[in-house]
Amino acid sequence: MKIAVLGASGRAGSEITRELAARGHEVTAIARNIDAIPALPRVAAVRGDASDPEALAGLIGGHDAVISALHFDVPAATLLEALKRAGVGRLLVTGGAASLEAAPGVRLIDAPDFPAEWKGMAMGGIAFLDALRGEQAIDWTFFSPAALLFEGPRRGTYRTGADQLVTDDEGESRISFADYAIAMVDELEAHRHPRARFTAAY
Repeated sequence: MKIAVLGASGRAGSEITRELAARGHEVTAIARNIDAIPALPRVAAVRGDASDPEALAGLIGGHDAVISALHFDVPAATLLEALKRAGVGRLLVTGGAASLEAAPGVRLIDAPDFPAEWKGMAMGGIAFLDALRGEQAIDWTFFSPAALLFEGPRRGTYRTGADQLVTDDEGESRISFADYAIAMVDELEAHRHPRARFTAAY
């Protein structure tokens, strides 16, 4: 497939770009800072600003899907408008974990020990997911990571869930960026969660 990756210079975006290239996909890696984009076969680094839907539409036209690894300062409406202008029907989003349920009816962000300094960014992710849930024209998937995303080895294994936090036998929810990227590209290829959110952790 021909895939555009937004935010391809970041930790999640660069790992997703590597995974796509390793599987033989053609990647347009879009970022403001293209120097940080992995130099790989089948990867074209393109400088771009995702906050301008018209300009972004010009970069993503002709792709089979867009994977966004952007921060939530670019709202869902902007990305959706760009996809519609470009005629691209599928969007996968590197989401946030804050809206996952740690217990029935209790989101991570509602827990008393949720760090106050993270709440602003977390609320941006929640607003983004809420906006996607009202979208009918674009086939979207919002991929909430484990509670802890970390630089670590590629295991090649993970477990998935829907709206509940996935934890291991010790009660921890974690996954490396490399394995997060595997789960994202698996979703791209298998298309198991159309117009839905899912999560993955060890």
